[in-house]
Amino acid sequence: MDTSQIATKPIKASLSETFLIHLWEDRTRGEQWVPTYDPKVLALVGDDFLRTVSNNAVDSGRRSFEFQALELGTYRLEFSKRMAWKFTAEDRRVFEVTVRDPSPK
Repeated sequence: MDTSQIATKPIKASLSETFLIHLWEDRTRGEQWVPTYDPKVLALVGDDFLRTVSNNAVDSGRRSFEFQALELGTYRLEFSKRMAWKFTAEDRRVFEVTVRDPSPK
């Protein structure tokens, strides 16, 4: 899949602070969001799943990723929706993370 055609969503973060990204995940179908990022500039500090559909046969909900901004600049953060039995991503979400200095000038 050509990710240059996917619209990016902007995120603004301050250096050393954390920010959250929430994505819907249907684990009943085997879906799993997998992030791709540069670990030198962003650190994954949290990964939680909150089941929002409740019955015996369904395991769907909100997946929350928490990142910490490590370096100033603008970076690409991409999520691929993977299925265990497929080699290609079923969907993608792309974010442009701008990390700024929190101290006033």
